[in-house]
Amino acid sequence: MLATADALARLLDAARGVEGRESVDTLDAGNRVLATDVSSPLDVPPMHTSSMDGYAVRAADLAGASEGAPVALPVSQRIPAGHAAAPLAAGTAARIFTGATVPPGADTVVMQEMAQVADDGRVSFAQAPTAGEWITRQGADIQRDSVILPAGTRLTPQALGLAASVGCARLEVVRRVRVAIFFTGDELRMPGEPLEPGAIYNSNRFTLRALLEKLGCAVSDLGIVPDRLDATRETLRRAAREHDLILTCGGVSVGEEDHVKPAVEAEGRISMWQIAMKPGKPLAFGAVRRGADTAESSETGEAFFIGLPGNPVSSFCTFLLFVRPFLLRLSGVKNVAPRVFSMRADFSQKKGDRRNEFLRARVNESGGLDLFANQSSAVLTSTVWGDGLIDNPPNHAISEGEIVRFIPFSELMR
Repeated sequence: MLATADALARLLDAARGVEGRESVDTLDAGNRVLATDVSSPLDVPPMHTSSMDGYAVRAADLAGASEGAPVALPVSQRIPAGHAAAPLAAGTAARIFTGATVPPGADTVVMQEMAQVADDGRVSFAQAPTAGEWITRQGADIQRDSVILPAGTRLTPQALGLAASVGCARLEVVRRVRVAIFFTGDELRMPGEPLEPGAIYNSNRFTLRALLEKLGCAVSDLGIVPDRLDATRETLRRAAREHDLILTCGGVSVGEEDHVKPAVEAEGRISMWQIAMKPGKPLAFGAVRRGADTAESSETGEAFFIGLPGNPVSSFCTFLLFVRPFLLRLSGVKNVAPRVFSMRADFSQKKGDRRNEFLRARVNESGGLDLFANQSSAVLTSTVWGDGLIDNPPNHAISEGEIVRFIPFSELMR
């Protein structure tokens, strides 16, 4: 069995970015991956602006102002945000509002709380300001021609806002990764169908499809495939058409009714199988030949294949730890590693497993971690109760108060 780090390295080494890009409206580009750098065509802000409501002045005009000898200036103009400003005449002040353009000639802004308006409309200042106060300089946030979002960036809501702030109406993004997914098992039923003895509802279909869609994939759901070798092979051939990745769930173990592994070996290749992790040991990686279903096909190459175990927690954890980074790398994302946090275990686990364990845990009110009582790979409740996974090394018992490696689900789903 491969160590988890070695298995992930193999997957990422094999991943090659998909070809193809498209131009999309910035409003519709959420969660897409940039195909090209985004450079700013302008400074942000594009002019000097006031960061306070107050008065734009020349600092030299108030050099002698004090509590005992305030300086009064006439107000020569009023400048709301979004309006042009005329040059400031010497010996005058301009009423200015947050975000408004600082008039040429002014070199400081005095907060309105530090000024006193007289009955005649003049404004007096009892303190000499420092030049540059409360002015946001042109280009303070972004300078013209600088790269603000490099290629390979996954577009978060704040990244979309940043692109919009420099006037980008459209963005060049990598095309969506195309994933075909199917599920094996004669025992599987869909919610709403009657549940005969020995049957179970197919929870994995809902979990995995939602995870794929959250990652922005174009998903083809091929449904539930009978537990037969011929049916599995035919579905693999169909899935290889026009898809970048075939993802299956169940049937990758070594039982007589587990047909996915031999089907893939017949239609392509398996290059990795079984990982030293708990839950999720029977994870398979390989490829399926394109065009194998017809002699006249002009399709060439391969579709990647990842076979997940059928137990719901196993499929959930292996997706987050292996499929997610693989898909992000196919999309062109460079940094696919989740952040890992060092946190205190508020529990003890007297015996470690010989495999790398991923334990469902959640953060308690004192900032430590509580462990879900039942760590079985069939207990999907743990994934809803928990906030993330403890990455526990092989053969390691956890003592209460020990610092452990914790990967939040929020990191594994971003």
